[in-house]
Amino acid sequence: MDNHRLKALHDAGQSIWLDFIDRTMLHNGDLERRLTDDVLTGMTSNPTIFQKALAEGTAYDEQLRAAPRSLDVKQLFELVETQDVRDACDIFADVYHSTKGKDGFVSIEVSADVADDLKATVEQAHRLWKTVNRPNLLVKVPGTEEGAHAVQQLITDGINVNITLLFAVKAHERVIDAYLDGLEARVAKGQPIDTIASVASFFVSRVDTEVDKRLEAIGGDARKLEGKAAVANAKMAYQLFLSKFSGRRWDALKAKGARVQRPLWASTSTKNAAYRDVLYVETLIGPDTVNTMPPQTIEDFRDHGVVARTVDADVDQARADLAAIEKAGVSIDDVTAKLLRDGIASFEKSFDTLSAGIKAKIAQLHPNGK
Repeated sequence: MDNHRLKALHDAGQSIWLDFIDRTMLHNGDLERRLTDDVLTGMTSNPTIFQKALAEGTAYDEQLRAAPRSLDVKQLFELVETQDVRDACDIFADVYHSTKGKDGFVSIEVSADVADDLKATVEQAHRLWKTVNRPNLLVKVPGTEEGAHAVQQLITDGINVNITLLFAVKAHERVIDAYLDGLEARVAKGQPIDTIASVASFFVSRVDTEVDKRLEAIGGDARKLEGKAAVANAKMAYQLFLSKFSGRRWDALKAKGARVQRPLWASTSTKNAAYRDVLYVETLIGPDTVNTMPPQTIEDFRDHGVVARTVDADVDQARADLAAIEKAGVSIDDVTAKLLRDGIASFEKSFDTLSAGIKAKIAQLHPNGK
């Protein structure tokens, strides 16, 4: 299979991660094939993805049938997701070792209902980390204010973290600082930092969806700004990354083996059919970045993606676009705050749907309660 565009993307410094997981692909050789054919070096999961995987087919029936009847729905979900993620970590183990711990990660997410509960987030993250028990695991924590405090604590504790649902550059700055604070806390205690990994998942396409809706409502010349907010916002996040991971503070940590917290571009499938289907891949290519893509976006890029270093190109134009959007009457701060609330609510809804699906599956597997 022709993968020269995907290989070129990887060679440009961007890791390609698959935003999908199901048990079938973990056992039929499909994921191993994708490591070669798609140049995959990682994988992300979330309740929405698991909800779809559990709803289709019978891949999880045997484990659910054998599970202790005393387990509640949350415990059953954790049972199946930790097995899948552990198996995926094992498949990516060679990537992890060959890149000396830079890549080869698989993510698992804490429950959205603990997004604003520091203690519960940390406790759940520790439990997931211990249960999966793989060095190439990333525990996903929502990018709320409490989530940032959790990041600092988890990094201090030596747990790899993927901060998710980042929409605002200010929120991105908060979690970078939390990561650096955690590394410094470990150094102060004489603990190693050369195996600690973190990515900051900055969401892209949803920003255009919300901003475009508001620009359309304003009408007139404001509509000329549609499709410009998301990429510009992400480019500002990359500029922040470059600034934070340079200078005396970072150099001191780097000297002890610290790794940068890479920006991970999430929500990169195109939601607006009027836009190029690989828009949010082509426009954010550059060193030390990750793009987590659903299978179709990977296929689209394989077919017609164009590789060039773009993530730090036309930065002045990106600033101008954001300023023009603000002047037109759309507050980026208001948009990103809404998207964070909506993102947490969406994951909670996915878990509710997932819970209902597990209950229905258990009822099917144990008729008459037996």
